Amino acid sequence: MALSPLYNAVRRGKWFISFREVETHLPLLDKLLDRGISGEDFSGRKREPLVALIVSGKEMKSGGTFADAPKGSTAIIPIQGTLLKYGTLCSHGTMEIAELIREAAGSANIASILLDIDSGGGSVDAIAPLVDAIAHAKSQGKPVVAHCDLCASAAYYAASYCDEIIASNDISAEFGSIGVMMSFSDFAKQYETAGVKVHTIYSSLSDYKNAPFEAAKKGDYAAIREEELDPLARDFQENVKTNRAGRLKLETEGLLRGRMFYAKDAVEVGLADAVGTREFAIRRADELNGNAIINEYIHSF
Repeated sequence: MALSPLYNAVRRGKWFISFREVETHLPLLDKLLDRGISGEDFSGRKREPLVALIVSGKEMKSGGTFADAPKGSTAIIPIQGTLLKYGTLCSHGTMEIAELIREAAGSANIASILLDIDSGGGSVDAIAPLVDAIAHAKSQGKPVVAHCDLCASAAYYAASYCDEIIASNDISAEFGSIGVMMSFSDFAKQYETAGVKVHTIYSSLSDYKNAPFEAAKKGDYAAIREEELDPLARDFQENVKTNRAGRLKLETEGLLRGRMFYAKDAVEVGLADAVGTREFAIRRADELNGNAIINEYIHSF
């Protein structure tokens, strides 16, 4: 099934995501979980290729290879929509996005990378490929700047690893939703009504296996919070505090507990560094690259 990565991500259920993003997908998810989507719904549909914009001076072109770019160019790479680790017919996965970031980082013609972010978050396992690719680019001396409209939850997790975070406007740009949630569907009553009884049997040597999940099915969420969700939330908070050290106003109510902030407030509390156009963000990436070259030269003696 072409949508199986999405189906699996939905059923596994751990998300760094803004709930507004969830609600926009509910009609699709209902059909997906009810097997109401078939291959015919996507017959003839072709996914657009994932390409970077390449900017050099005042010139901008879409597609092509990094090898064809003029030296000193900036690669603009899109990170948009709900983030999933693997791609579907509907979207590109973060594995693919990460590979494009790595290609840009490996090109001698690309001096800096701009991540064009407009995402309310996504699945927990979607984050690691982006984080690793951003860290790799920075290790190659390529500054990475996030230029964001909506930058929430998993998207902010990744953006926090960038050298700078810039809001694309002061009208709709939002940041935050630092937190984790999960959901799952319990079909027991539906199966019972249909005359289906499901038997789940565990070995006497496997009494801890799925224990938090089994307790949650009975309405006891304590273990699943403590064992599954709280460790992820703590790691999220600690990584953001480390990545944004010296910039966050940690005393801000709700800052690391899921609150959202519009652009100007996000800059004020340290979730973002500035508000500016794409051209401004590109200039900042160029300036960061120039600073890196100067620092490398100074420390070469």
